[in-house]
Amino acid sequence: MALFAFIIYVSGCAHVVPQELRDKAEKGTSVPALFKDPDEYKGRIFILGGAIVSAVNMQDGTYIEVVEKPLDYRGRPEYTDISRGRFLVLYEGYLDTAVFSPGRDVTVAGEVIGTRVRHLGEINYSYLLLRSRGLYLLKQGNGVPIQFGIGIWHSF
Repeated sequence: MALFAFIIYVSGCAHVVPQELRDKAEKGTSVPALFKDPDEYKGRIFILGGAIVSAVNMQDGTYIEVVEKPLDYRGRPEYTDISRGRFLVLYEGYLDTAVFSPGRDVTVAGEVIGTRVRHLGEINYSYLLLRSRGLYLLKQGNGVPIQFGIGIWHSF
């Protein structure tokens, strides 16, 4: 029984991105530096994640707009309001946009292509553009913060 519990525990702590892709990913560059000058990092692989804003199928693949969030030790976006910007992921194929829908968390191992300028509200926003080498849609409900409280329910 203890072995079974250990296996469940270890599998729950596994990293989202396979080791092979993590080994290829850039480790010495900060996310702010990447967002500041994406062209300097063209061709390199980074692991980023966040919340999906939109997904659109086009002729060359599916473009997913993501609000970047810091990743935890398992490669999952943290439950936080902190973001260093938005980025686009090009998945070279069809993805169902009802599944890759706004608000879902995603982690991507992606190769930096450069930037793409798009309208964001009334401004032109320069998005970091990644070509997906590994795209991981996370189950809804993962990473829910633990809450603890003591209280007395009372009504008048």
